[in-house]
Amino acid sequence: MQTSINLSKTLLMANQFNNIVSKINSAPSFLRSFLLTKLFTSKVKFAGTSGIKINEITNHKTQLFLANKKSVQNHIGGIHAIAAAVLAESATGIVFGMNVPNSKLPLLKSMQVNYQRRMQGSLSAVAQLTDEQIKLIEQEDKGSVFVPVTIEDESGQSPIECQMEWAWVTKKSGKKNTS
Repeated sequence: MQTSINLSKTLLMANQFNNIVSKINSAPSFLRSFLLTKLFTSKVKFAGTSGIKINEITNHKTQLFLANKKSVQNHIGGIHAIAAAVLAESATGIVFGMNVPNSKLPLLKSMQVNYQRRMQGSLSAVAQLTDEQIKLIEQEDKGSVFVPVTIEDESGQSPIECQMEWAWVTKKSGKKNTS
């Protein structure tokens, strides 16, 4: 019974992005990644230029992939440092965005990326939120959370360590200043 109560609360708090993702997640499995990626890159154009592919989105977790292809390579043939940072920012932003009510504005507050070693091949990213973080986002008018993300390359190691702090504030209502 507790699970159904939590699920009902989550459905009530769901935002527009969450609703669309939920519909895509009910599509046949062979279409989901393509549709999730198209949804994201249609809204976040810059992420689309890197070729990020979304494998999974839920309220608690996202899984993204970035292939080591010519357009994102650095001068030594690995994925460029900024492309890896965009992957981390995208993964954390998506899982965070799944939980921010429509009345709130999500903002990246800080990003720290430490490069540990050369990246080998393609990268995968997994970002996660806890139940406590989700509850805080849903209930507080403003605040911030650190969204953990793990980036792994083809060797199975983590060539970079990232810390992304996402914030939310109440959206301002009223007319925009046109002067």
